[in-house]
Amino acid sequence: MERFRVDGFDEFVAARWPALLHVARLLTGGDRQRAEDLVQEALVKLWFVWPKIAEQAPEAYVRTVLVRMAARSARRRWWGERPVGELPDRPGPGDLSSAVAERSRLEAALAQLPPRQRAAVVLRYCEDLPESQVAQALGCPVGTARSHASRGVARLRRILSETLGAVG
Repeated sequence: MERFRVDGFDEFVAARWPALLHVARLLTGGDRQRAEDLVQEALVKLWFVWPKIAEQAPEAYVRTVLVRMAARSARRRWWGERPVGELPDRPGPGDLSSAVAERSRLEAALAQLPPRQRAAVVLRYCEDLPESQVAQALGCPVGTARSHASRGVARLRRILSETLGAVG
């Protein structure tokens, strides 16, 4: 029994690690180290309930744990050093790094959203989950999840338009 538990769990982790890390990274506003910590903590929680969850929806369980842990960790006052300095030069037209720069700009804008709005936007639009699953992951009614996503997208638009206006 223990060997089956390990094999099924290992296969799940190997198959879903990149996607879970991507979601966690978006939930933490692009902080890769915090995202890795969140995924590892969520997978530890999954390990303990694996026999019950394995045949049902382990990814939905981990996603819910990630959202809740990200919201809880966002309330902490200090996360360690946050290096700041001058921004690098903007990529020129035709520069292959422009896609990376745009993704970084989006992650920085996501980081400015409140945790529940950020989670709703990430789950709804980055993970392409239906509203009912977003609501389930957030632990709220569908209308509230829809409201969080709508307000989050509106705020993202405002933040991104302000950064374009400030840079350009």
